Amino acid sequence: MNTHSIKVACSNCNLRELCMPVGLSDQDMRRIDEVVGGRRKVLRGEHLFRHGDKFSALYAIRTGFFKTCISSEDGRDQVTGFQMAGEIMGLDGIVSDHHTCDAVALEDAEVCLMPFERIEELSREIKSLQHHVHKIMSREIVREHGVMLLLGSMRAEERLAAFLLNLVQRLHARGFSQSELVLRMTREEIGSYLGLKLETVSRTFSKFVDDGIIEVKQRYVRIIDTDALRRIVTPADC
Repeated sequence: MNTHSIKVACSNCNLRELCMPVGLSDQDMRRIDEVVGGRRKVLRGEHLFRHGDKFSALYAIRTGFFKTCISSEDGRDQVTGFQMAGEIMGLDGIVSDHHTCDAVALEDAEVCLMPFERIEELSREIKSLQHHVHKIMSREIVREHGVMLLLGSMRAEERLAAFLLNLVQRLHARGFSQSELVLRMTREEIGSYLGLKLETVSRTFSKFVDDGIIEVKQRYVRIIDTDALRRIVTPADC
């Protein structure tokens, strides 16, 4: 058996409700099962795709964590997002038929391949699938706006608090704890995403610990006071 391409049925996947539209008939679900091209394993540190690669498919993350990044003019990597199980990657390639960023696994991961031409064909026949693809695209636009707000108007504490709240909310939607998480990314990668220096990220984490808001043990984070994090992001006098 080829471990890099294992056929998977969406209808039996426990992440179905996260990356597929709700309410599909059994017949429509079987048709989508036929479209999904199989699974691909991506080891930690490996690329799922690179900037400039030919775009041919969307990828539904089955397990693991990824980061997307672009190279700045001085050669440094700028992190543009973090993606987890149940989320779709590869939308950046639709506009020009080539990927515009790198996607790198932050831990051993597995993705389901969805050939985009087949998804487009099926979307024209299954309206709920078409609507779902549009929702995914819209969510990416909203996320981009959120990042612009984060980088344009928030202080370091607000940025890190918003980041932690968003991360734990997304993990909770996948059945994980509302207050505990393991950071798959480094402090440096968090800083790159938030537009902060590594020292600022570390100092802000330490301040949150000193204030009794979170507990940190290496990459393990426990949120002790969720309301305090929310107040940092949205002060009462705003």
